[in-house]
Amino acid sequence: MKEYQTITEVSGPLVFAEVDEAVGYDEMVEIETPAGETLRGQVLESSEGLVAIQVFEGTEGIDRNASVRFLGETMKMPVTEDLLGRVLDGSGNPIDGGPEIVPDERQDIVGEAINPYSREYPEAFIQTGVSGIDGMNTLVRGQKLPIFSGSGLPHNDLALQIARQASVPEEDEESDDGDDDGSEFAVIFGAMGITQEEANEFMEDFERTGALERSVVFMNLADDPAVERTVTPRLALTTAEYLAFEKDYHVLVILTDMTNYCEALREIGAAREEVPGRRGYPGYMYTDLAQLYERAGRIEGQEGSVTQIPILTMPSDDITHPIPDLTGYITEGQIIVDRSLNSQGVEPPIDVLPSLSRLMDDGIGEGLTRGDHGDVSDQLYAAYAEGEDLRDLVNIVGREALSERDNKYLDFAERFEAEFIQQGFDTNRTIEETLGVGWKLLSMLPKSELNRVDEEFIDQYYIEDESETVEASAD
Repeated sequence: MKEYQTITEVSGPLVFAEVDEAVGYDEMVEIETPAGETLRGQVLESSEGLVAIQVFEGTEGIDRNASVRFLGETMKMPVTEDLLGRVLDGSGNPIDGGPEIVPDERQDIVGEAINPYSREYPEAFIQTGVSGIDGMNTLVRGQKLPIFSGSGLPHNDLALQIARQASVPEEDEESDDGDDDGSEFAVIFGAMGITQEEANEFMEDFERTGALERSVVFMNLADDPAVERTVTPRLALTTAEYLAFEKDYHVLVILTDMTNYCEALREIGAAREEVPGRRGYPGYMYTDLAQLYERAGRIEGQEGSVTQIPILTMPSDDITHPIPDLTGYITEGQIIVDRSLNSQGVEPPIDVLPSLSRLMDDGIGEGLTRGDHGDVSDQLYAAYAEGEDLRDLVNIVGREALSERDNKYLDFAERFEAEFIQQGFDTNRTIEETLGVGWKLLSMLPKSELNRVDEEFIDQYYIEDESETVEASAD
C-alpha cells in the first residue's frame, strides 16, 4: 500500500487528496489523523492526479498532515448465516455486545444486477398480517412495495408490525410443480438517520416479541455521519442476497427512512459542488435509488427471494416531491399512510384508495382463500370508494337527502375503516381472517350490488344475517 500526505482540502464529509497513481472508483481508504485515529473512507470520484474521498466516520480531526492509504479493494460485507439475531451499526460492525462476526465470505456491497432473462416473475404471496396490505394491496415475494408516510405518522409502528408478523403461509409453501421449497423466512431491518429514542423502541420491540431471532438489524442513527447512511442499505441488501440466493431464505428487507438516505445524497452532492437537480437533490438520485430497489427479486432455479419494503416520509405530505415521485416510478406500487385516518385513531392508518400493489393480481387467486381474493378486493374497493364520494355529498345536502342505498354505502365506509383497516398494531390476521372480515362487510350491501364477485362465491360466503341486521338498525 502506498501512503500519501497530500490532502489539499476538507469539505463537509469529503476529503480531497493528490495522487500519482491510478485509483479506482469506490476503492476503500484509510485515513490516519495526526492524533493517531484511523478513519475509513471510500473513493467517490477519481480523476488524473486528484481523488475525492467520502469519510464514513466524519472528517473531524483530519488536516493536511493526515496520512491517506488506498487499500486496493471495494467495501465488502462479511456474510454468514450467523448474522441472524445480530444488531449492527450503519457500517456493519456489531453493537449488540455479541462476539465478533466470523464470516463465511466477504461480498462486495455494490452487488450484481439480476440478469432480466434470469428473473423469475414474482407471483407468490407474503402474509404481513395487516388487512390493509394483505387484503387490498397484497405483497408478493420478490416485489418492491414502498410505504409512503409523513412526519409524525406511525410508520415505524407499521414497520415493526410487518417485521414481527411477516411470513410465508403454509398453503404457499409448495411451488407450482408441487415440490415443497423448504425455504425459511428472515427479515433484514435497515434503519437510516433515526433518533436514539426510535432505535431504543425498535430494539425493545424486536427483543420483546422474539422477532430478533430471525432478523439482522442495521442501525444508522441521526447523529452518525451522513456518509455512513449511503452504505447502510447496501450492507443490508448484500446480507439479504446472501441469505436468499446462497442459503435459500425468503428475505424481507425493510428500509427506513429513505428520505434520510436521500438527504445524505444531497449533502454529499452539495459538498462536491455538483449542479443540483429538482429541489437541490442530485440529478443522479433516480439512478442511485434504482440501484437499491432493483436488488429485489427472484432468480430462476433459486429457491430464495428478496422482497423490499422501503419506507419514506414525504416532506410536507407532498406525494409529488422528488423522493416519493422517483420511488413510485421504480417500485411496483405504494402503501399510503394517511394523516386523517391517524387523527381518527385508526391503527394502522392505511388509506387503501390511493395505495396500489401492481403485482397483487399475480400473487392471489382462487383456492387459497374465501372465494376469489381479487374479486373480493375489487368489490371492497368499489364500495369504499362509493362511500367516500357520498361523504362529500353529505357535507352539501345532508344525510336525510340520500336514498336508502346511499346510506348503506355510507355505513359501509364507516365500518370498513373501523373493522377492516382498524386492527391495532399488535393484531396478526391471517388472510382467511382478513377476507372473513371483508365478506362480513360486503354482506351489509344487497346481493344485487355485488357485481364484481362471482355468484357462486356470493352464495357460499354472503352472510344473510348481516344484511338483515343493517336493515333493522336503519329502521
